[in-house]
Amino acid sequence: MNVSSLPDVAELDFARTQGAAQRQRDTLNAAAAAGDQSAVRKAAEKFESQFIAQMLGHMFKGVKTDGMFGGGQAESTWRDFYVEEVSEVIAKRGGIGVADIVERQLLQLQEVKS
Repeated sequence: MNVSSLPDVAELDFARTQGAAQRQRDTLNAAAAAGDQSAVRKAAEKFESQFIAQMLGHMFKGVKTDGMFGGGQAESTWRDFYVEEVSEVIAKRGGIGVADIVERQLLQLQEVKS
């Protein structure tokens, strides 16, 4: 296998994002179908967390990594983990309102199906 046939970082990031989005849609649908309100809330917060992570991830793409931590590939790798963790904390502390909207819509869908 030659190196030029390997996918680049952008392709891998896109595939990872798409896979995470599909898993989140599946989780939201399962929670709504089960009628479990706490599961719906948890899934809605996870969705909001991933939404925030996408926004923060794009924001950080323009930030150079040669500062306090030395930069390089390792810093950009760990930065993704940091962004995910910060996004989860933001979502759990009230977020930006996406979880509330998603939760409300899922609960309305449950009522219509019942």
